[in-house]
Amino acid sequence: MASTRIYRTAGTPTSQKKATVSFWVKMGNLTANEHIFDTYTDSNNRSHIQFDDVDKIDVRFKVSGSNIGRIVCTPKFRDPTAWYHIVVALDTTQATSTDRIKLYINGEQNTSADNGFTTETYPSQNADVNLSGTHTIGAYHNGGSPNLYFSGSLTHVHYTDGYAYAASDFGETDTTSGIWKPKTSPSGINYGTNGFFLKFENSGNLDLDSSGNNLSFTTAGTLTQNVDTPSNNFATLNPLQSNLGNLSNGNLTATTTNYKYCLATLAANTGKWYMEMKVTHGCMVMGIQDIETANARLVVNNTFWFNGSESYHLDGFSRFTHDSYGDIANDASAYPTYGSGDIIMMAVNLTDNKLAYGKNGTWYNSTNPGSGNTNMVSIDAASSNANGNYGFVFADTCGASDGTFNANFGQGFFGSTAVASANSDGNGFGAFEYAVPTGYYALCTKNIKEFG
Repeated sequence: MASTRIYRTAGTPTSQKKATVSFWVKMGNLTANEHIFDTYTDSNNRSHIQFDDVDKIDVRFKVSGSNIGRIVCTPKFRDPTAWYHIVVALDTTQATSTDRIKLYINGEQNTSADNGFTTETYPSQNADVNLSGTHTIGAYHNGGSPNLYFSGSLTHVHYTDGYAYAASDFGETDTTSGIWKPKTSPSGINYGTNGFFLKFENSGNLDLDSSGNNLSFTTAGTLTQNVDTPSNNFATLNPLQSNLGNLSNGNLTATTTNYKYCLATLAANTGKWYMEMKVTHGCMVMGIQDIETANARLVVNNTFWFNGSESYHLDGFSRFTHDSYGDIANDASAYPTYGSGDIIMMAVNLTDNKLAYGKNGTWYNSTNPGSGNTNMVSIDAASSNANGNYGFVFADTCGASDGTFNANFGQGFFGSTAVASANSDGNGFGAFEYAVPTGYYALCTKNIKEFG
């Protein structure tokens, strides 16, 4: 949702004393002030839910210029691989002050009893809280000059006007996996006059309100839909295993200079996997890396590890890289040049230790990963001190020149532009520009569970 928000002007609230906000979120940028939900009448009368610059949830209610209620949680949200379920319930009618603002994380209430808050101020009983004006999702309204945009992904955003609910009204524990999951069609929820339920499921109308109120929203920026959901989590680029410094579009776009690197958020130790990378400009390395040795062996003094005098490398693994800044090469042969707009394909067979690259729908060296391992490059695991858990890796190799690249692990987008063909894998998962080789799969949690 980078530089994107959706908003509407709310009518008279059902209540200024009770409300609930529930949403599922996957982090984008870390250590950045980013707003999820705002209500704004003026600078002195507003409320918000945000991730602050140390990755904590900050909930604030401001009336007549004063913070009448504010909680900042102790836990830090620093896992860009995961979906979190966050619920904030307001009910100033409660006799106990700590019951007037409740925060739930993945179904569990965060409380002061277990040191759950670094800041903790509650409204007085029966206080009216500002819930009027402009309701904004994905940015800080700031009086008509929005900023502090949320950079990650959101789904199943609920707002209930006049009613306070617990996390269990919106989510439940999966009886098989034991994992907290969304209730896709929760029952018994009263949304009040200004409440809404945004699933972001209808590709032709992403801001469709499913609450029954049929509220209309305005979208500013580009709201993009992908297949990455709490029930099937897809790999992204990982800001915690990276020195890129600039990831965007839900951690799928990398803009970088000076031999920077980044690993994907998911890895596997067997199975067959497929991904794509679209070049905006610049030169890069693409390959696989032992995730346990990546930070120690891939990076030296915050630069991509130089191997000898001829190339940058991935601990002995075969790789897609530049040859004279713009060619495709691997350990076995050299390939034609690539440039702006080209899409690089990568198929990794961790069962047979083989790897193949292609460009714009054509596999190099007469390789067809889906019909055997003919002409695929061997993965040299022995030389890398590999422990058997491999992740996709990307690096910029142009020195002082900048580069921009867009990963697609099956989300269906290069940056904010949707793929044209939307090819899924054999399990029906993912949306890729080109056909996924037979027997290869998108790197997502459901596929890893079955094949990895």
